[in-house]
Amino acid sequence: MPDNSTAELRLHGKTYTLPLVEGTMGDKAIDISNLLKETGYMTLDSGYKNTGSCASAITFLDGKEGVLRYRGYAIEELANNCIFVEVAYLLLHGKLPNEAELRAYRDLIGRFALIHEDMIHFFDHFPSHASPMSILSVMVNSLCNFYPEMSDDPLVDFDVTSTRLISKIRTIAAFSYKKSMGQPLVYPRHDLCYCGNFLNMMFDKPVHPYQVRPEVVAALNKLLILHADHEQNCSTSTVRLVGSAGVNIYAAISAGINALWGPLHGGANEAVIDMLETIYADDSNVRKYIDKAKDRSDPFRLSGFGHRVYKTFDPRGKIIKQACDEILGVLNVSDPLLDIARRLEEIALKEEYFIERNLYPNVDFYSGIIYRALGIPSNMFTVMFALGRLPGWLAQWKEMREDSTTRIGRPRQVYTGEPARKFVPLAERK
Repeated sequence: MPDNSTAELRLHGKTYTLPLVEGTMGDKAIDISNLLKETGYMTLDSGYKNTGSCASAITFLDGKEGVLRYRGYAIEELANNCIFVEVAYLLLHGKLPNEAELRAYRDLIGRFALIHEDMIHFFDHFPSHASPMSILSVMVNSLCNFYPEMSDDPLVDFDVTSTRLISKIRTIAAFSYKKSMGQPLVYPRHDLCYCGNFLNMMFDKPVHPYQVRPEVVAALNKLLILHADHEQNCSTSTVRLVGSAGVNIYAAISAGINALWGPLHGGANEAVIDMLETIYADDSNVRKYIDKAKDRSDPFRLSGFGHRVYKTFDPRGKIIKQACDEILGVLNVSDPLLDIARRLEEIALKEEYFIERNLYPNVDFYSGIIYRALGIPSNMFTVMFALGRLPGWLAQWKEMREDSTTRIGRPRQVYTGEPARKFVPLAERK
């Protein structure tokens, strides 16, 4: 009888046995960790589309069925019933907090909200046009100089360190925005929740006090929850890879921020607004750009439609569409770009071209619209993504460090350069 726990590889007339691995939700993999040693061959998988880099108990994603779960909980239930700090606690501790645990966690987040006064002077030395993502990366990396105690044993004080990062990153983000606007900094308040505090630090002014609206807080909570983790994407894999070298957690998270900065990753929602502005500048001719998107010879592509992993629909897109409709109704925002977005959405949900290709509006499409409606500028969109993704990065880093099988990440390559060449002295070179 065949052995269902192994796979066979026939190579040059010889058979090799490879172990099979199956996850709790039916994920199937072939363990090739000894392939090179046994056969002299490695695998080649550009972009790691078919390569599992680790085993993880944090997030389950089924692209075919449109399923996303954090620690076993459906994203729909978490987004509609939890606040962001609850989900952060879930990702980091493996369980939803009870009332006492949540209260203690929120108190700790509040206690860590301030950043060291010396760090505030850092903002003065960035040019006014500096990217908020570059500022965020530098400031997070610099935290290791203010809190060096973690370098001794990174897991002993992990709860405190992770909470400190989750709290301070929103303060750093808000301060970077205020500096770019030439406005005075607004310090965190202990009477406000996590999202309310961030919004107040962003938008409060001496002559125009900001009114923290519960509907806006709820929308921001939902946005951050939907971005909290997403399996082994580019930035998460970067956090794990850099972390595997044994660097401090701040350096690993800073690396993740830099990976997220890329327009093909965290910059997608900013690209949506750029696209809408392009269409608006062309007399809001939506039909023209729909036709351009259908034309394979035309380089134009609709941003915010479809997803590399989800082959049917993005489950986060359904949730955030409802949130988008609700918050736009509450705020009664008048914005021509939002009108264009709604027309694009209406066409994409009805036309066969988009339906048969599963090109539905995704989480990036709606998140950019909501952030714009809240008054958050497009150059802050990726920063908002980082705020939401931080708990996932931290949970992934912790899981990686706790795994005794973790080794420093070291992908191989297939060399395609010049073969061995004879060295030519400088005087003889032509």
